[in-house]
Amino acid sequence: MTHETTLTDDIFLLGGDLPVRRTGFGTMRLTDATGDGTQSGAQIWRAPADPSDAIRVLRRAVELGVQLIDTADAYALGESEDLVAAALHPYADELVIATKVGMVRPSPTDWVPLGHPAYLAQQVELSLRRLRVDRIDLLQLHRLDPAYPIADQVGALAALRDQGKIRHIGLSEVTLDELEQAQQVAPIAAIQNHYNLATRGHEAVLDHTTAAGIAFLPFFPLATGDLARPGSAIAAIADELGAAPSQVALAWLLHRAPNMLPIPGTASIAHLEQNLGAARLRLTDEQLLRLGS
Repeated sequence: MTHETTLTDDIFLLGGDLPVRRTGFGTMRLTDATGDGTQSGAQIWRAPADPSDAIRVLRRAVELGVQLIDTADAYALGESEDLVAAALHPYADELVIATKVGMVRPSPTDWVPLGHPAYLAQQVELSLRRLRVDRIDLLQLHRLDPAYPIADQVGALAALRDQGKIRHIGLSEVTLDELEQAQQVAPIAAIQNHYNLATRGHEAVLDHTTAAGIAFLPFFPLATGDLARPGSAIAAIADELGAAPSQVALAWLLHRAPNMLPIPGTASIAHLEQNLGAARLRLTDEQLLRLGS
């Protein structure tokens, strides 16, 4: 394996003590609602009937230098965590496994936050079993549940951290006020919010995490919408760099802040290799200006 085909050594210290290369891998798209591999109308409800392709993608990601794998107990009702373990356990020392709890799936189309402290504790136990670990590197609260105080929800995870079952705590899709409330209860190592070149509604959260040394994991990092239409700035810059528009979108994220850890997901090895190639792109100040930086 030549250096040119692997990720660059652009390292972030997750939680201050876990070094990871900044481009990770998200497992949501390894699930398959249709059973035909097309992902058409995927509802993140079932693992593929034949997991061999998903296992190959996960192993290839690690071969190419990915050190952060992100999953959730709500992805395919826990089967995504099973896939991660089937592909990668026993885990390499440098591999960081992140998962999420706090979301129930009563049907293929429903995602319902549930933050009862006892439920969160139970789900962490189940994630530990499925991932085959004694401690989860990064446990994220999938969504805050408005039915319970933030202090109770984050406090439940802090108690599990004190028991040695969680190393670091993260939150997903939170406001700056919610993050600051959570920080009064326990140290927060990572935030996973909807953010990409076309969707920048969480700038205040991003700026806060950058200043505090908190990892920011943007989900849906490749969503560019009309920004990638023919003749657009992304398309033009992609042509200039000999890259795909999706690579430009990922490179922009990596340039946006030093604590940005994109976790693009795919069920295709070709797309995986393309996504990871974005880490080698270098955008000029003029190109960043054209992208709205």
